[in-house]
Amino acid sequence: MVVTQENVAVNGSGRLSAQEIADALRTRIRTGELKPGERLPTQAELAEEFGVERGTVRQALRVLQKERLLTNVSKGSPPTIAGSQPVSDEPQPTMVALAARLAEAFAAPEVRIDAACLTAETLMLALGEPLRLIHEGRVRPRSIDVRILLPSRKINLAFPISVDPGDDEDPVHQRWLEQRNAQGHVLRHNLQALRSSHSIDVRVTFRALPFTPPVKLYLLNGTEALIAYYMLTRREEEVNSQTLEMYDTLGTESLLFSFERRAGQRDAAFVDQSQQWFDALWETITTDLTLSW
Repeated sequence: MVVTQENVAVNGSGRLSAQEIADALRTRIRTGELKPGERLPTQAELAEEFGVERGTVRQALRVLQKERLLTNVSKGSPPTIAGSQPVSDEPQPTMVALAARLAEAFAAPEVRIDAACLTAETLMLALGEPLRLIHEGRVRPRSIDVRILLPSRKINLAFPISVDPGDDEDPVHQRWLEQRNAQGHVLRHNLQALRSSHSIDVRVTFRALPFTPPVKLYLLNGTEALIAYYMLTRREEEVNSQTLEMYDTLGTESLLFSFERRAGQRDAAFVDQSQQWFDALWETITTDLTLSW
């Protein structure tokens, strides 16, 4: 079974945010669990499933409507899963664009994915599409090698961070750490399960960055570099009956820009420099990362 976002607690509380619910539903759509033309459950049913208020569900549905994954979003009837969208060369929200790019990358016999990011959330969710293709027998790579750079738990993050941090341990930092670890575990589990189910040689390795990455970077098979800026916002979130006011990122909504080696000299140079930057970090100032629960 592929473990999805709702199977693990990643926000440090029993309540999911609207963004996390949108991520969970998006994964169901991307993996084919929810097919074009089907209706979602009612808002009341979704609220009961995720253990949240209907208003939170409505916010999640609006996110997916903006991404053109849902149609007919209203208070009256359940929304409908939109038809599939072709892969676009135009910048799109990260969560929309990355799954399609990964699906193309997994058509190669030997898959190599390098990522530098704040958490593994977007990559974890976007991998649902190529995993679905593998389980359907439509792609069959011989090997999958994934390397991920994530911030160290020991550093003072630039973000996310409490608006007014106190002297004690920042609860926002603890929330981020729990998310980082849980999402990394899920990603590794989903990929390593392919060893027994499809006899694919899989390696998933994490290393710790000594700084907060200002962008998220994905390198696919040495031929494409995808980059998105982390956009900061001030927001509130309920965690363990505590209201946390924080400066946080909109990682899944940031526009993802693609540079492909085949697109010309300028793009090829960007891909090469991005790969060299990643390799240099991997081999020098980063350290082994163990994901604890």
